[in-house]
Amino acid sequence: MIRVLIADDQPLVRRGLSLILAPHPDVEVVGEAGDGAEAVALAGRMHPDVVVMDIRMPVLDGVRATGELARTHPGSRVLALSTFDMDEYVVAALRAGAYGFLPKDVSPEELIAAVRTVHTGEAAVAPRLLTRLISTYVRAAAREPRPAPADPAGLTPRELEIWRLLARGLDNTEIAAELDISVSTVKNHITGVFAKLGVRDRAQAVIAAYESGLVEAERRTT
Repeated sequence: MIRVLIADDQPLVRRGLSLILAPHPDVEVVGEAGDGAEAVALAGRMHPDVVVMDIRMPVLDGVRATGELARTHPGSRVLALSTFDMDEYVVAALRAGAYGFLPKDVSPEELIAAVRTVHTGEAAVAPRLLTRLISTYVRAAAREPRPAPADPAGLTPRELEIWRLLARGLDNTEIAAELDISVSTVKNHITGVFAKLGVRDRAQAVIAAYESGLVEAERRTT
């Protein structure tokens, strides 16, 4: 059973999400929150497996609430929602610890699939959507202070190559075909990349690639 907490400042949205999730026998909606602070408080009492979190909420927004949950309740994995699929706050949420992102106009089938994916500890973000999103964020935030970039010095040449392909939006099967290696080998290399970069999942690895200049450097040479 996947225990889900829904956090959104609009009662109709909360109700709609609950109605979508409730009929599935492997999902239980354990609570609803109207802002980020309430979501953090309810998570502490209800211990949900997944928190479906709106990004823009009063009192405590979804980004800061996600960061607080990542610090205090890491077992409650956040699936961030946003009205816009090109929103710099989504990148901030992924960096804060969200396991995935969906625009609010996704289908019910996509929502339940993402909840199940996040519950397993995987990132529920389509690789090409993530790449396009981060690219937009990087251009929009070009003049803003940026975090220290990830240091790729410890990566092997093959790991660096796989990181670059991952950042371009290729999935594991496509990376395997590009490099003529097995999917299991790709998975092993990606595990090593994550460990050396100090990132948790694919979403954070792609963010690190943009922040390090890896993808921008590739773009300048083509």
